[in-house]
Amino acid sequence: MLTGVDVLEYSLGKAGAWQDEPWEGDVVAKVGDKIFAFLGGGAAVGVKCGNNREEADELVDTYPEDVVKSAYIGRSGWNTVTLGGAVPDDEILELVDASYETIVAKLPKSKRPA
Repeated sequence: MLTGVDVLEYSLGKAGAWQDEPWEGDVVAKVGDKIFAFLGGGAAVGVKCGNNREEADELVDTYPEDVVKSAYIGRSGWNTVTLGGAVPDDEILELVDASYETIVAKLPKSKRPA
């Protein structure tokens, strides 16, 4: 079962990724100056799940007990995924990968990792 530490280590293993704590007690993983994973206190991970709310809702519909629309940024396609719930660990890591790739693609070319 993945822990918040596991997801943070996995996230920080990506090219150009770095850890930040923009709000006290809320750890995030960033690439460039953009967040791609919200790790908070470690019980869940917030990730970009598609380009819009409709795409992100597919995951909510599949795992209604363990995936919810993220507060404040959910309308933009962000979901919060509970660790240790119904979402398989490998799928959580795939969601982190997809979130990272989506955010990198939105960075100016000069700020993308080599």
